[in-house]
Amino acid sequence: MDNQKIQIKEINVKGVLTKSNLPVSDYSVNPYVGCLHGCKYCYASFMKRFTGHLEPWGKFVDIKYWEPIKNPEKYKGKELFIGSVTDPYQPLEKKYERTKTLLEELKGSGARLSIATRSDLVLRDLELIKSFPNARVSWSINTLDDEFQKDMDNAVSIEKRLEAMRIFHENGVRTTCFISPIFPGITDVKAIINKAKKYCNLVWLENLNLRGDYKATIMNYIKEKHSDLVPLYESIYNKKDRTYWENLDKEMKEFCKEENLPYVRDDDSMQRPLNEPPIVVNYFYHEEITKSAKKKKIEENK
Repeated sequence: MDNQKIQIKEINVKGVLTKSNLPVSDYSVNPYVGCLHGCKYCYASFMKRFTGHLEPWGKFVDIKYWEPIKNPEKYKGKELFIGSVTDPYQPLEKKYERTKTLLEELKGSGARLSIATRSDLVLRDLELIKSFPNARVSWSINTLDDEFQKDMDNAVSIEKRLEAMRIFHENGVRTTCFISPIFPGITDVKAIINKAKKYCNLVWLENLNLRGDYKATIMNYIKEKHSDLVPLYESIYNKKDRTYWENLDKEMKEFCKEENLPYVRDDDSMQRPLNEPPIVVNYFYHEEITKSAKKKKIEENK
């Protein structure tokens, strides 16, 4: 880590829990602003315009400090999504322990945790996380190709992510393999599922969305490294053609049927026993999902 090129600032905030509009949680929790993983496709880079930072995305992090959470019991039964716009276990967590502090403050509250990361540092807090009811941890894995992974982010290797997933799963914590974002023509979804299915309870599938500043970054990368895919990316991201995703949806339905894996759309409310094969959830058009729509769907499926 080149600290001379990274701006790190400690800030005081009123609170770290924010009411969420996401369909998967009641509260969003982000112990940091910004992320040193610097994923080239990161949707959260839009946060930069609200922070006053001039540094490139991936080159600044604000460390949040908040007053100790009062009455943590009020979050009993609530879904807390830790890491919606930052990785709570990015490298600075090893020193600053803001995520660990949060977990310690909430321990015994009865809150339900969902943690999203690209790191194996989360292993440090395994026992803490196990103390929460129905906690689950997800790792973002969108390739098994080390070179492509290094081109896209500064996080730990795919091997380390899968190993962390295995350890959590074997310790009775529900785990998710988040295949996101799926790069058309590059991400081998089936291969990733086959690699992770022994260690996870859920597989989430999410399409690559290109918008904002990073659209040009990714399109230029495709031109430089995968020129044969340029027509496909032009069709999907400039002409808004959904054919690729519709075909992949059909392909995944057939694959999951062959592998005896449940396959559903936009709904991760289903659960299987911990040691059974995972449920595969298609979130290709997640940006169109609303919390009310999801709740309605769940009620209909009862």
